[in-house]
Amino acid sequence: LLRPGRFDRTIQIGLPDVKGRLDILKVHAKKVKFAKNIDLSVVAKTTPTFSGADLEATINEGALLAAMKSKSQVDQEDLEEARDKVKWGRQKKSRRFEEEDRRVTAVHEAGHAIVGMNLPGLDPIHKVTIIPRGPMGGATMTLPEKDRNIVQKDFVLKQISYAFGGRAAEELFCSDISSGAQNDIKHATGLATMMVCEWGMSENLGPVSYMDTEEHLFLGREITRYKSHSEATALEIDREVRRIADGCLQQARKIVKENRDACDRLAKALLKYEVLTGQEVERIVRGADVESLRSGNGEAQASPEAPAATKS
Repeated sequence: LLRPGRFDRTIQIGLPDVKGRLDILKVHAKKVKFAKNIDLSVVAKTTPTFSGADLEATINEGALLAAMKSKSQVDQEDLEEARDKVKWGRQKKSRRFEEEDRRVTAVHEAGHAIVGMNLPGLDPIHKVTIIPRGPMGGATMTLPEKDRNIVQKDFVLKQISYAFGGRAAEELFCSDISSGAQNDIKHATGLATMMVCEWGMSENLGPVSYMDTEEHLFLGREITRYKSHSEATALEIDREVRRIADGCLQQARKIVKENRDACDRLAKALLKYEVLTGQEVERIVRGADVESLRSGNGEAQASPEAPAATKS
């Protein structure tokens, strides 16, 4: 079926890069009245997985949110809330959590933020929230400085440590560990597996591809899978993935322990305000008092849900 003259071409249509996302947002923003301080580049940087349709939906949702609040213009808060709604779903402020569950979530997200801020080279923290949204109970969102077409080994290892930050904080501050790290563990395991099996980043197994291959015998019929390694090699792969994961978890534990006071203050601030911007996280880590964090900022900023992963 792939002979010349039939289906002989495969065209890859990828998601837009950060410049493309910004241009798409500008096109759809022409029909909406925005406040003067709006910054579409922030939305473009925090939507690396968005298609053109998702970006259009973000603009439309932002306009709807502003209209529901009887605003004459769409501001940055509306636009970023719209982005989060398109990506993860509506806020679930009506869902009631036991205080202990809120504390565990706050500690978990504080752990992510602390580890992320202490690993040079990772994207800066953009927002931390413990308000449930969609399937997640809280989230620590980053602001990518650029699109990454390739990733280096050091960056991947730091991403795995960052994913384990929440679990490391739970171990230190809570009497038990929770299921909140489910997505983090899945993400970290996937990265470690890619390092070993596809990217050749394992010193023990070398630059060899160990991924199973698939072959379509007939279009629409069965798929034959071929295993490119032995059972002994599969055991070595499991051991290497576990070694990488354990090493990164130990690094996350070390960072959380060394910054225990900052992590504790950050968790308390999340319990009080529920949402913190990246700037507020930095101030708390530097020693700002939780109670006076927003003194003089006004009620409008007392509980923003705007200023994307680690979700929990």
